[in-house]
Amino acid sequence: MALLQQPFRDVANLLGVAWWARIDTRQPDVTYWFGPYVRRSSLEASLPSILADLREEGPAVLEHRLLRTRRREPLTIEHSTADS
Repeated sequence: MALLQQPFRDVANLLGVAWWARIDTRQPDVTYWFGPYVRRSSLEASLPSILADLREEGPAVLEHRLLRTRRREPLTIEHSTADS
């Protein structure tokens, strides 16, 4: 079934109407993108397990937003602070 859904996800992402979860953590400072999802309800159903997995890594802060957007690689972005 997942193979049949992939073309729909790809088209939705290309058009910028796919649903993505943007999850930002602090300590470590990382942004994670999970998606694309055609339906928001599918993303909401997956979100608890995604958040649970990230919480196991022990970030100091974990914030998330659900966005309808278009994304490409990279889906994991590490933010570094430049030393002065």
